[in-house]
Amino acid sequence: MSRRTILSFILAIALAVSALSSGARIATANQPSAQPSQWTPELSMKVKAVGGVKVSPDGRRVLYTVNESVMTAEKSEYLTQIWMANADGSDAYQMTFGEKPSGNPDWSPDGRWIAFTSSRSGKNNLYVMRSAGGEAEMITDVKSGVGGFAWSPDGKWIAFTMADPPSADEEKNNKGKDDSRWIDENVKMNHLYVVSVAKDGAGKREPRQLTKGSFTVGSGLGGGGFDWSPDGKSIVFMHTKAPKADDWVSANVSVVDVASGEIKALAATAAAESQPAYSPDGKWIALAISDAPPSWAFQNRIHLIPSGGGAPKPLPLTFDEQPNLIGWAADGKRIYFNETRGTTTAISAINVETGAITDIEKGRAVYSGINLNRARTMFGMTMQNNDAAGEAYVTRADSFAPAKVSAANADLSKPPLGKMEVVRWKSSDGMEIEGILNYPVNYRAGERVPLLLVIHGGPTGVFTQSFAAGPGLYPTAVFNARGYAVLRGNPRGSSGYGKKFRYANYKDWGGGDYRDLMAGVDHVVGMGVADPNRLGVMGWSYGGFMTSWVITQTKRFKAASIGAAVTNLMSFTGTADIPGFIPDYMGAQFWDNLDVYRQHSAMFNIKGASTPSLIQHCEGDLRVPISQGYELYNALKQQGVPVRMLVMPRQAHGPTEPKMLLKVMQTNVEWFDKMIGGGS
Repeated sequence: MSRRTILSFILAIALAVSALSSGARIATANQPSAQPSQWTPELSMKVKAVGGVKVSPDGRRVLYTVNESVMTAEKSEYLTQIWMANADGSDAYQMTFGEKPSGNPDWSPDGRWIAFTSSRSGKNNLYVMRSAGGEAEMITDVKSGVGGFAWSPDGKWIAFTMADPPSADEEKNNKGKDDSRWIDENVKMNHLYVVSVAKDGAGKREPRQLTKGSFTVGSGLGGGGFDWSPDGKSIVFMHTKAPKADDWVSANVSVVDVASGEIKALAATAAAESQPAYSPDGKWIALAISDAPPSWAFQNRIHLIPSGGGAPKPLPLTFDEQPNLIGWAADGKRIYFNETRGTTTAISAINVETGAITDIEKGRAVYSGINLNRARTMFGMTMQNNDAAGEAYVTRADSFAPAKVSAANADLSKPPLGKMEVVRWKSSDGMEIEGILNYPVNYRAGERVPLLLVIHGGPTGVFTQSFAAGPGLYPTAVFNARGYAVLRGNPRGSSGYGKKFRYANYKDWGGGDYRDLMAGVDHVVGMGVADPNRLGVMGWSYGGFMTSWVITQTKRFKAASIGAAVTNLMSFTGTADIPGFIPDYMGAQFWDNLDVYRQHSAMFNIKGASTPSLIQHCEGDLRVPISQGYELYNALKQQGVPVRMLVMPRQAHGPTEPKMLLKVMQTNVEWFDKMIGGGS
């Protein structure tokens, strides 16, 4: 549910497995099993996630992280470690070890050192180690944990963000269970600090706080926290009035003098400003500025501001009007950015003088974590597509030709995948809609098979051509292996198709977007692929909203799976951590227009619903509180509808522990096999 970065959300896709957990059907390392003949939830959990790809200043070496799941009788967690390889992929080796994760690696400006964060001390702290290898040294010892960080241009300092630590009284009260709290009072803000890489005369490193006041640094949902000036004298940073998810709309950009701590506002308007980045010569700052006032479907535009202050200069709008700034080119004449373009990622450059936009790459794959090395000559990134798991890649910035660096999933068993096809259809009003259709494994042309419709979150989410067999709430490859076709549509409201398309579901949730999806199902039936009598539907967050809405509007689906669903727009607005979200989309608060809340809520249209439904919800969900799931469960139960509800303790808006994610996948597969049957 949300704007792109916050809710881009649906889920930190989680990764690999090591041993048998109680209730989890997985072979242990000491219990060899035959090579699997088809994808299963257990096998999908073995897919490792690669990220944090950073190319050295000289372009010769690459850092990246590998994340895998650890599931034993006592553990259910993800473990991330840092790897290094040559830029051609040779001589890859693991740099960090242990039972605690290490991540966010970054090169010092001279390439001799590596900084990273790790919780091995109990709190997330900063560490440095020689790039040639050796023991890492902890250079901070904080009470609340280090957030983002960046090396100074001369390599002598590291700036980082950290939340206000608890006071001595708060620590005492917490230990004594006297830990009541007042909502929206005594809020812990994130602030900027700097720490010296070298020890002082007393052999210590004492972090120095740079920013103070009633604002929080780098927590706006637009991303792009802070950036050092080339001369190392200033840091430009984004800040919001508070760290709550709803406060991204207040994002502004300021500059702090590193020596004195003096802060000057750079951009403070009714819009949301984010992603600040200095030009190579330090004369300009690029940033993204939203529409004014900001809206949750989100629009932003790249602007330039003189580093000494002045009026923002807007550059031309980009295709999707949601550019993610990557950085300035070495010559200072272009700014690199990326956007979702349909079902893939486009990487582009905008000329700061002419405004001309040139696509560097589009349509080949899905790229994430794109960044420039310090020399601005090389991109590091993760790349994946439907048939290949994400791995680390590098390419020259002036000649896009990604070279694979990592091989984290080289030993993974790879049963066959079903064919993937991008399909397009016309909705009821003539609007063209796009989606991804994955066929069952060994599908024979002309054969009608059961079809599962999967609906993404957001609603500004988007289905892209990511690895079909990766771990996720609704495992495409597993369903394909069991005889189902899977349709993942991008209805109006999705990102990747331009601002007009993304805003087309305002005041109309369950209207045009619903008809877009039903037209997609009709299209696959018309292709001769889908059996109209064997249909299932599922979705999480906004996808859960839409799935709960679907079962109130039609009886064509034999089963539904409803995850973290917004089922009652009014009670959701009163309990969620984003109370401004629905009023923005619906154009009014519920006390001003109750009818629009009732007309677009499943709970006020639930009478007569009869679709057998599986409800999945996380107990610690602040984004979509679990009460939304209970409302739906009880309404269906009292009407005699076959319904089950799976509650996951400790989890937030989605499963953050591997056993919980595995349980969600297993339960979804079992539910649709029971209610529809895939024929495998």
